Amino acid sequence: MILVYTEKNTPRLNYILKHIFTKMLLVDVRTTNDPEEFIAFIGPKINYSKGQLNGEFFIRAHDLLFEQGISDVEVVVQEWDDVPCFFSTSERSHVPFDVFAASFYLLSRYEEYLPHVKDQHGRYPAEESLAYKHKFLELPVVDIWVDKLKLFLEAHYPSFQFKERIYQAFPIVDVPVLYNYRKKGIIRTIASTLLDLAYFNLKDVFERFQVLLGVKKDPFDNFDALIQLHKKNNIHAIYFFLMGDYSTYDKNISINNPSFRRLVKSVADYSIVSLMASYEAFDNVEMLKMERKRLINFINRPVKRVRWRFNRLNIPESYRMMTNAEFNEDYTMGYSGYPGFRAGTCSPFNFYDISFEEQLPVKVLPFCASHVLMQNAANFQHVKRKLLALEDSVRSVNGTFTVVFSNEVLNPQTRNELWKLYAEMFSNKN
Repeated sequence: MILVYTEKNTPRLNYILKHIFTKMLLVDVRTTNDPEEFIAFIGPKINYSKGQLNGEFFIRAHDLLFEQGISDVEVVVQEWDDVPCFFSTSERSHVPFDVFAASFYLLSRYEEYLPHVKDQHGRYPAEESLAYKHKFLELPVVDIWVDKLKLFLEAHYPSFQFKERIYQAFPIVDVPVLYNYRKKGIIRTIASTLLDLAYFNLKDVFERFQVLLGVKKDPFDNFDALIQLHKKNNIHAIYFFLMGDYSTYDKNISINNPSFRRLVKSVADYSIVSLMASYEAFDNVEMLKMERKRLINFINRPVKRVRWRFNRLNIPESYRMMTNAEFNEDYTMGYSGYPGFRAGTCSPFNFYDISFEEQLPVKVLPFCASHVLMQNAANFQHVKRKLLALEDSVRSVNGTFTVVFSNEVLNPQTRNELWKLYAEMFSNKN
């Protein structure tokens, strides 16, 4: 156990100490406000206050964890052994910055409560973030800081050794649209064909007719191949199916189509299946509940995991909605258009609602890259280098490597190189 001395206990401090020590460093932690108890304690201990007591391991506390609500906190990014950090401390501090306050700032998404201009889909832009502006978005800095803190504590208390975390990796497979051409109905098929003709997309017109005539497999229908790949290589993927009605941004086939139900149930026989909340459910908790209920009726098992369509995440409202709709795991924490670590970490964490100063019962499982990167990249080698670099960063801190794919990009015929890389990165890792 580690004892932490603090002059004042707060929900923020208790939250971040429990996350860093209990969940990341796998050791119990307790706080005390009694300096005599702290000095008398035999074992590893940290003084987290404004002044040192008796030569113990000392981290000078920033004010952030003792405040309430949101304020315009000054953030000056510096470097610690070539790793970006902020909230610098005094020279007497054993760590040159307040690792607890800085970690809380990133995990709570403090900056997303501050005034900012949202993008066309109501999302917080990556370009607004501290990590993007200071070029550390692609580093899991919280995990790196905690690893360094562990080394400092082991050096200060040589008889104490922390347990090692185990590296994990799992893919997410988004299924916003089951088929590119099949099961769309006559009206949608004719409209799509006319639109392709108007824009001279003759390749798509030809492919559509090949698929509809049964000559060629629908390019989005890769589910059987994925199931076989996952079984062969022990890959534990999570599928997220869209259960919303047809709309401007939700263009799946009708959930009333019998083939929809059959496919979802067949995938659920081999993998975890959960809900991709529709675009329209973004600010409608009753619709979110309805979509969850639809999926429950399809697979006849609980649905506790969720991802938001277009990676839309409104902090903290989205997490309150998840709680209200009885979800307890979220897989939306990341940026669609940029690889990296939105919350500065590659480790799962519970969401902290700053507005109410409380931890919500929703575990956040962040991802570090999405299929948008794979669709927009100029060439495969760029994608491969980026994904392998992210994997190395996560592996170096024994974190959890999570990437969002889709049934569109995971095509063994048209994207064979990506298919092989997918198998290589996630085989036998869990």
